Amino acid sequence: MRQRLILSFVVLLGLLGNSRDVFSQETNDKKIIQFSGIILNADSTTAIPGVNIYVPKKGRGTSSNRFGYFSMPVLAGDSIVFSYIGLKRQTVTIPEDIEKDEVSYILTMVQDEIALEEVQVMPYPTEEEFKNAILAVNVDAEPPLNRGNLSPQLLLRWAAEMPASGNENFRQFTNQQTQQTMDRYGPRPLPLLNPFAWAQFIKSIKNGDLKNKD
Repeated sequence: MRQRLILSFVVLLGLLGNSRDVFSQETNDKKIIQFSGIILNADSTTAIPGVNIYVPKKGRGTSSNRFGYFSMPVLAGDSIVFSYIGLKRQTVTIPEDIEKDEVSYILTMVQDEIALEEVQVMPYPTEEEFKNAILAVNVDAEPPLNRGNLSPQLLLRWAAEMPASGNENFRQFTNQQTQQTMDRYGPRPLPLLNPFAWAQFIKSIKNGDLKNKD
C-alpha cells in the first residue's frame, strides 16, 4: 500500500513537470504582446467599466476599469474574448506574425437584444385547478355591500387620520402667504366694524332671509 502511494505521487510529479514544460515551451515559442485598449459603448461617447477580458482555455484575463481602460499580457495568436451582461460578446485575435511588442485597441460594444418567451402568470399552480376554482364560483349570490369597512365610526377615523392632499397643502400655503402679505401693509380687517357688512345684515333681516325655512 505504501509503495502504491509513493508510485502515484511520483507519477503526479511527472505530469506536473510535463505540463510546466509544455507551457514554458509554448511561451518561449510565441511572442509575448502587451495588449491594452479602451472599451466604449455603441455611440463611442461613454466608457464601459467592468468588461470581462480573458483568453479561453489559458486562465488569463482582466477587466476594464472605471475609465474603460484595460491592459494585459497575451501571446501571439491568442484570441481575446470581451463579454459583458447585456452586450454582444466580441473576440479579437492577435496575429501570429505580429512584429510589435505592444498592441492598442479601441473596442466598441453594442447592445445585445434577447427576445424572451411569453410568460403566463396564473393564480393557481396548474390550469386544471384554476378551471375548477372558476367553475366553483357562485355567480347568483350577490356579495353584501357592507363588509364591515363602511361603518360611520370607521369612516370618521379614516378621515381624521388621512393626511392632507397636495391640493390642500398648496391652498393652505397660498392662504398663509396672502395673509402675511396683508399683515405687512396694515392690520387685519374686523368684520364687526365694516359698515357694508352691517348694511347687508340689516337688509337680510328686512327681507326675511334669516328666517328658518322648513
